Amino acid sequence: MKKNQQEIEIPFLLALVPLIIMIATMAITIIVFEGSPHVPLAIGAIVAGVIAWRLGYKWQTIEEGAYKGIRLALPAILIIIVVGMIIASWIGGGVIATMIYYGLQIITPSLFLMTICIICGVVALAIGSSWSTMGTIGVAGMGIGISMGIPAAMVAGAVISGSYFGDKMSPLSDTTNLAAGITNTNLFEHIKHMMYTTVPGLVIALIVYFFLGRQFGGTAIDQENIQGILSALDSNFIISPWLLLVPAAIVVLVAMKVPALPALIIGVFLGFMCQIFVQGGNVGDAVNTLHDGFVIVSGNEMVDELFNRGGIASMMFTVSLTIFAMVLGGILEQTGMLKAIVEQILKVAKSAGSLIVATIVSAFFTNATASEQYISILLPGRMYATAYQDKGLHSKNLSRALEDGGTLTSPFIPWNTCGVFILATLAVHPFAYAPYAVLNYTVPIIGIIMALVGYKVQFLTEDELTKLKATQQRIDRENEMTEGT
Repeated sequence: MKKNQQEIEIPFLLALVPLIIMIATMAITIIVFEGSPHVPLAIGAIVAGVIAWRLGYKWQTIEEGAYKGIRLALPAILIIIVVGMIIASWIGGGVIATMIYYGLQIITPSLFLMTICIICGVVALAIGSSWSTMGTIGVAGMGIGISMGIPAAMVAGAVISGSYFGDKMSPLSDTTNLAAGITNTNLFEHIKHMMYTTVPGLVIALIVYFFLGRQFGGTAIDQENIQGILSALDSNFIISPWLLLVPAAIVVLVAMKVPALPALIIGVFLGFMCQIFVQGGNVGDAVNTLHDGFVIVSGNEMVDELFNRGGIASMMFTVSLTIFAMVLGGILEQTGMLKAIVEQILKVAKSAGSLIVATIVSAFFTNATASEQYISILLPGRMYATAYQDKGLHSKNLSRALEDGGTLTSPFIPWNTCGVFILATLAVHPFAYAPYAVLNYTVPIIGIIMALVGYKVQFLTEDELTKLKATQQRIDRENEMTEGT
């Protein structure tokens, strides 16, 4: 039975049908109905299953493909859940409040665009969310920048660049964990490898903002919004530089090569203890914070929006979306549909560099068609995983390419969920801020150039390749045993 199914070849155009239907329903669901991408992914999975069944695949094989996809995502799901706990505990413990409090005080009028980019980067790095950063600090920055006579598009571009830099480099970010988990890459290796494209992108962005901002340097700054945030933080949290030791401890653990999950769990514990012994909360509230997230009524709308978040419950949207996407990806992979699609792409992308370029372009194309940045990571991540292994490429090349082409390009698509969110939040159209979101378009370009010249393209060592093959053989044996029962 298995041999006959393995011999079934799905034509390239037929393999595209589930993706085309998924993309069409995704566009209607998100753009027209303003719904979530879960149902379109489920529809795509159903269509893929029906096509495979009609071509001769047994239901057991199709079902196993769905389960296999979910199993591959379990490490990422576990880390995403822990990230929800660490966000909540760091907010409850006053760690994030302290980082924002000191960060906001470095604003100077002559360097506003540079400063707001850096501040958004620090905040997003601390909380792991570009959306929350743009919706709070970004909104405040828009008001301040416009009051100084700086065009709204310039301010929005600086806010977006900083927010996405922090989000991309944060171990608390769901997209960062998703890219690492879906490619089976160590989280901190993934972040370290992204530095080669992202840090130069940030430097270029800051240089551009420095020269753009010089013409506005003589304008007086309205401190009212900033002072309102600082007062709210000071009134509701104990602010202390000692709390900065918590994120510093995580940095030390990372430097000591402690695995991501234990390091993040220690971060949860430290934040939990800070909420009790520094902020004066009780154990019951601290426990509830880990699950439900932190709750605050400060009297300042921006502060409330930024700090009412976190917890295990807040990550269930991302977890469920990951499961639906991996069910689709698992069926496409198990039935040979992904293979049929990738084979067509690999006819052009024959070298390691061109494969990385194809990944970046595919992630951007997914952003433009599926209208969701999570899908731009999940779908190409499964499509190209085997191709990277076949060429002996380390998985961190794939995870970085997914972020370069997926996470960072999502704000440029007006109908993408990120583009829609930014338009609603910052009141600037994506086509207007696009030239000034410097980091978001320089990083993919840097990634493509580095891939083509072969710089920082990491290949697997002989030992790593042997271990990878052994792991793959073990998984194949387990799948064969499962299918045989």
